[in-house]
Amino acid sequence: MMELREERREPLEEDFLARLSMRPLTIGDLDAIVEIDRKVLGKTRRDFWKKKIDLPTPRYPLSGLVAELEGKVIGFILGEVSGWEFGIPDTVGWISTIGIDPDYQHQGVARKLSQEFIKNLKAIGVNVVYTLVNWSDWDLLKFFRAMGFTRGGEMINLELNIE
Repeated sequence: MMELREERREPLEEDFLARLSMRPLTIGDLDAIVEIDRKVLGKTRRDFWKKKIDLPTPRYPLSGLVAELEGKVIGFILGEVSGWEFGIPDTVGWISTIGIDPDYQHQGVARKLSQEFIKNLKAIGVNVVYTLVNWSDWDLLKFFRAMGFTRGGEMINLELNIE
């Protein structure tokens, strides 16, 4: 019985993912992103997201993408391209945030968004992508590992609490 369920799940997931469309994130997506964030974190951070999305000069084309299902934004990814910071000698990509509506989590939306984002970075010559994950967030660590991410080189995250 369990095997049959697994066999059915994959084609349904593929069909679901085939219906998703990916497009660049715009300021018009603000309400949808605020709502996804509210569902995930339990609080509304409209000003925070407005500042992240409505930049006077975009950091880089396609620095944010949304996943839509039948015209409804159900997920987003934000990142940027940078280089020469922190002793990194090349231009690199960064994934800063992935948000998926809880009703659509664990169905491949984050994976598809990430793959599209990485494809866009590769097309402009980026060959390394970084992200930061909380050590205790096992689900997110597992997700990035499944995407092919590994512990990155010699860099480590340092913190100084100045409260």
